[in-house]
Amino acid sequence: MNLFQTVDMRTGHPVTQIVRFAIPMLLGNIAQQLYNTVDSIIVGRFVGDNALAAVGSAGPLLNLMLVLFMGISVGASIMVSQYFGAGMKEDLAKTIGCCITLTGVASLFIMIVGPLLAGPVLRLLNTPDSVIGWCRSYLTIIFLGIAGGGYYNIMSGVMRGLGDSASALVYLLVATGVNIVLDYVFVAKFGMGVPGVAWATVIAQVISAVLAMRKIVRMTDLFQLKKEYLWPEKRFVSSLVRLGLPSGVTQAIFSMSMIIVQSLTNSFGEQFIAANVIVMRIDGFVMLPAFSLGTAMTTFAGQNIGAGKMDRVLQGARQGTLTAMGVSAVITALILLFGRGLMAVFTETPELIDLSYRMMQILAAGYIAMEVTQCLSGIMRGAGDTVTPMWIAIINTVIVRVPLAYGLVALSKTPELPQGNCAMMYVSLLITWIIGATITFVLYRTGKWKRKANIVGA
Repeated sequence: MNLFQTVDMRTGHPVTQIVRFAIPMLLGNIAQQLYNTVDSIIVGRFVGDNALAAVGSAGPLLNLMLVLFMGISVGASIMVSQYFGAGMKEDLAKTIGCCITLTGVASLFIMIVGPLLAGPVLRLLNTPDSVIGWCRSYLTIIFLGIAGGGYYNIMSGVMRGLGDSASALVYLLVATGVNIVLDYVFVAKFGMGVPGVAWATVIAQVISAVLAMRKIVRMTDLFQLKKEYLWPEKRFVSSLVRLGLPSGVTQAIFSMSMIIVQSLTNSFGEQFIAANVIVMRIDGFVMLPAFSLGTAMTTFAGQNIGAGKMDRVLQGARQGTLTAMGVSAVITALILLFGRGLMAVFTETPELIDLSYRMMQILAAGYIAMEVTQCLSGIMRGAGDTVTPMWIAIINTVIVRVPLAYGLVALSKTPELPQGNCAMMYVSLLITWIIGATITFVLYRTGKWKRKANIVGA
């Protein structure tokens, strides 16, 4: 099985093609996760726990500003996969040209707005004085260099739609290597602190974006990307917005809930903030099979719906979801067995290691549920139904996650714990994941998403 070939998911055994496509993407997601993880390890080891908390506190606001790219990327992947499946080369090229232009506009917007919002929002969230300066500097640098990460992610979405998940992996591995080296040089050697890891990330992302763009331009066997296609046509912009906006809204709602919950997290003090950073970094790796297989199933559904093969889509959904659940069960067991050692990579503080591990144990049971949510949502998105996953996310975050987190913490307050029990933050997250998986499964089984399938009219 050659992983470094474009995967035509319209033929072959469904689960084999899904896994074949997902493996390079999983490796790429691991490399992507290393960006933030190495940042955390370097600043935690060479600067201190406060610097570790600063990098983590920047996450929710950064994710909120990235929703524009999320929307474009999801819409691009769906349209590209369906046009590819239907063999419509000119529309495929025009879609890609539209994505390139819209990404440039989104990058410019974030470069202007992001630095202006960083300081006020961090103060609004009660970010501790000991970390707010570093946090603001980190965000400002990342926002000013956002175009690199934006273009890499959009071009990766295009390549995934074409069945090429391996090229994005290669470019990301190169960028990750650059990021790790620059992190060490800027922080450990030059003493640049938190701004040093931000500059390392920006430089590495620009390199990955240049490599990805170069690959897209050279894929002339699949489409011809002409200069005139960079001027967006209304119908392609409309389709990108229709398909991508719900995913962008989903990510925005999720990010807003994380920002609101971050305020609650900050109330527990710097040690819990640092512990939360560690848990979320490990959690990011455990989630990768779910995200990778879910994205693979989006491409699988898009290509096969473009080719008019709905029975094959249903078969792949069943096989892919069961495979993802099995993989998640194994990884969760490994995390429970070796989690304490993983926590020790980030810090040498025993209390911080113990606190992080206790929080990780609470989340463990929820990872299999997340596989169900990601895989079945991926099928619905590939079919062109991005609205149903959006509503699931709204219910899960607005109605369940945020009220539950604040409610459980409030109920756990005692004279000994005047701020409440910090473990309730993770109990609320576990309950949210399980409810989300249940809702997703029920809505998938209704089959209403099938009626929204096929944007290309094939």
